[in-house]
Amino acid sequence: GYAKASGGHAIVADVYYGQRHVTSNKPIKTPEDMKGLKIRVPNAPLYRMFPEAVGGKTSPIAFAEVYLALQQGVVDAQENPLPTIKAKKFYEVQKYINLTGHLTGSNLIIIGAPLWKRLSDEDKAMFSEVLKKAAERVTADIVNAENELVEWFRSQGVTVLEIDRKPFRDMTVPFHMGAAATWTQEQYDKLQAIQ
Repeated sequence: GYAKASGGHAIVADVYYGQRHVTSNKPIKTPEDMKGLKIRVPNAPLYRMFPEAVGGKTSPIAFAEVYLALQQGVVDAQENPLPTIKAKKFYEVQKYINLTGHLTGSNLIIIGAPLWKRLSDEDKAMFSEVLKKAAERVTADIVNAENELVEWFRSQGVTVLEIDRKPFRDMTVPFHMGAAATWTQEQYDKLQAIQ
């Protein structure tokens, strides 16, 4: 597993980071609405998969430059979790938040091997318990923030569209085991079985 491959690092908790949604200056209700759309995504295969599967043209602009790129029309759209959309004020230069929920992000809390190896079993258990509880609390806070942000964005005059995600998913699933995949079929099947 990870501990062996990393030289002994320990994953002690997983924090929900949020679902990613597309912001744009036109409504996106169907995959066809994304055909030819220039969309900023992080420069990584997993992030390019969704927009490319539905016909978008990805552009890996540096995160610090996204607001300006949207404002100047260098790209038509971008995708991020709702808290990030608010924090970076992308809603100021985009009329629509399309709730695509195309990717769910998480952050791992990892303790490096040198420290982890020095800890007693009791200390490892304590660290793990405290960090898991903290992760649960942060996850709950992010879920609550996502729920509240939909209404907050609407109060700011942004149109928030809840869309039928199935057509988007149907177009994306064939790409899951494509060239961008960093997982085996067995790993993919296990993840898909999680409800």
